[in-house]
Amino acid sequence: MSTAPPDGLPRYRLLTGKDDAAFCQRVSEALAQGYALYGSPAATFNGEHVVVAQAILWPGQG
Repeated sequence: MSTAPPDGLPRYRLLTGKDDAAFCQRVSEALAQGYALYGSPAATFNGEHVVVAQAILWPGQG
C-alpha cells in the first residue's frame, strides 16, 4: 500500500450526502482505494431525506 493517498487526496476525508446507493458506492470506492473507516457514521434528516456522513482516514503516517 502506498504511504500517501492516491491522486493528491487528503489523509482525512469526511464523505457526506443523501443516504442512497450512490453514497454507499462512494464509501466503497474509498475503502477499495485503501482508506479505512474512522469513527461511526452520522445521520440526520433535512426535511426531505436522510443525510449521512462518514469519516475516512488513510492508514499509517500516524
